[in-house]
Amino acid sequence: MHKLSRMTPRGKKQIRIMLYWTLAGAMLGLTPLAVQGASPPAAGQPLPAWQRGMLDIHQINTGTGDAAFFVFPDGTTLLLDAAAVNRSAERPAGYDTPQRPNATLRAGQWVARYIRRMHPEGARGVLDYAALTHFHGDHMGTLTEQSPPSKSGAYRLTGITDVGDEVAIRRLLDRGWPSYDFPAPSGSAMMKNYRAFLQWQAEHNGLQSERFEPGRADQIILRRNPRDFPDFQVRNIAANGYVWTGSETAVRNRFPEGILPNENNCSLAFRLTYGAFRYFNGGDMAGFLSPNAAAWTEMESAVAWVTGPVDVHAINHHGTPDGANAFFLSVLQPRVHVLSVYAASQPGPDVMRRMLSPRIYPGPRDIFLTNAAWPGRPEHLLKLYGETETAWLLDRIREVASSQGHVLVRVEAGGARYQVIVIDDSEAAGNVLSVHGPYPSRGTP
Repeated sequence: MHKLSRMTPRGKKQIRIMLYWTLAGAMLGLTPLAVQGASPPAAGQPLPAWQRGMLDIHQINTGTGDAAFFVFPDGTTLLLDAAAVNRSAERPAGYDTPQRPNATLRAGQWVARYIRRMHPEGARGVLDYAALTHFHGDHMGTLTEQSPPSKSGAYRLTGITDVGDEVAIRRLLDRGWPSYDFPAPSGSAMMKNYRAFLQWQAEHNGLQSERFEPGRADQIILRRNPRDFPDFQVRNIAANGYVWTGSETAVRNRFPEGILPNENNCSLAFRLTYGAFRYFNGGDMAGFLSPNAAAWTEMESAVAWVTGPVDVHAINHHGTPDGANAFFLSVLQPRVHVLSVYAASQPGPDVMRRMLSPRIYPGPRDIFLTNAAWPGRPEHLLKLYGETETAWLLDRIREVASSQGHVLVRVEAGGARYQVIVIDDSEAAGNVLSVHGPYPSRGTP
């Protein structure tokens, strides 16, 4: 009581509030996950705000590729990718999903507005980190003739440059900085525009850029109160063909000398750990190739055994046929698959079979798709897979946990459990569509 008497009035009030919610939860039978957020998420209602101690992982659906927003337990923030795929000439009409929530803004602008809405500090919040898994338009933003100039005139706006113009970024990580010469010097207009963005932001807004280094666990860290969450870690697993060995920061090179790997297999990969919770993201790395392909062109197996079992897997390469091989899935054994869909081929029937197969790994699993159906898709599915496979795939998609919306993985304080919350992507301030879980994290005793 002596220590309590010396506390500030604000401190005493906080303790009374915590005691109230603890007792209320016990009396009403509420779970700790619901109590911590003061009000549990519910379908048809706005999403309860992030609370200190929670880990939020938002898979943002713009219908144009990948973008994920992370809020770490102490409020540190990370944006992973900011897609804006070019629809004008790359694919036939109806092959890609319509932009979400609509096309009144560019995809990067919608990502920026989502971040402002979900950021712990609101519209004034900054991004502590941004990272690009690799240099493709569906992850960083395609440059087109329609991409407008920034206010500075130093670069044009698409994807990550659009986001960076609206939300300040403190540190940006990618696989190429500073030379961008692997696997060959990059002179494309998209990369020149990106580098102009980095330079201008560094000179005028203090942006710091770094190369993502496999093996390290001190490159993406908690920036506010790391001592309060000692069991949180982001371990860099792979980039540019270098893969962590599992021993300290040692890495090995997967690619033979003198070869030119494709951009997807240069993707960075990382494992996020929070208490008993595990999450993996590997960009667009490939794992399922033809029997005659060279062994080094298959990256998933190389990263699987150092990643180990996880709770949530952001499936590689959007669920196209070369992702999610059987060995990779048998090691990671995800309870939850999150799949960013923007094209008719995603996911393919073979990938869906592997994700669902109890022969690859036992136990239940839930699949969350950001997009499932749009008017032009059935026609393209039939061309891609034929009538029988298309019918089978559509039946499986009807059975997934969710087939449309932003997908939020919300991990409770300490990491013992998590929920998956689907958010309406048809309007800017979407309400909760459905709530799944809580799931026990796989490392929980």
